[in-house]
Amino acid sequence: MNIAIIGGSGGIGQAFINNLAKRDEVHSIDATFNRNKPELQHPKVRWQAMDVTQAASVEAWSQTLREIDWLVNAVGVLHTQDKRPEKSVRQFDSDFFVQNMLINAAPTLLLARFTQDKFKHGRPAVFVTVSARVGSIEDNRLGGWYSYRASKAALNMCIKTLAIEWQRTLPNVVIAALHPGTTDTALSKPFQKNVPSHKLFSSDQSVGYMLKVLNGLTPAETGRFWAYNGEQLPW
Repeated sequence: MNIAIIGGSGGIGQAFINNLAKRDEVHSIDATFNRNKPELQHPKVRWQAMDVTQAASVEAWSQTLREIDWLVNAVGVLHTQDKRPEKSVRQFDSDFFVQNMLINAAPTLLLARFTQDKFKHGRPAVFVTVSARVGSIEDNRLGGWYSYRASKAALNMCIKTLAIEWQRTLPNVVIAALHPGTTDTALSKPFQKNVPSHKLFSSDQSVGYMLKVLNGLTPAETGRFWAYNGEQLPW
């Protein structure tokens, strides 16, 4: 298997790399980072810098790839140094909204655009993006977090729409959105105070759960939204 991990420098991305590199069936892992190359080294892993929000960067990266069996997009943003998720619409900022869309939603389509030829080998394959349960419109009970919720809802629509297209052109590929649960990473760090300890996962725990889900998916189940525990979530 040839694996591509997008956002391999993050907590979830590195956990995917560590877990998959141990598998005998995995031949190579192409992992990307944005600015700082991680220290993680393994004979199967090849690191490359890529700005996943820029078409030219994604295209250049894709041209270095062989066939892909699994692509996992673990890139995401929830807060910045000076912006937090909105508790009220009074805090809405259009620049922060656009930034959420640019990082959380658009990259999945750029990745699909420039890697689709790498999936034409006909073997069962996976194209998955880490989403978030708060992106479910039907499941929204608390409100708030306008930019993040909207960007993840947009991501989920991208996943669903891409699955419909690729079901015709790449029927061997299962496309999925995955909710990792609340994971102890830099993304969730400011918001862990009220999370029960048994619901705060390490990156390894979260990825272990998600891999169980991915291992069981078939192309017949493409275009769905899954939680780490195997629950199918409403869009």
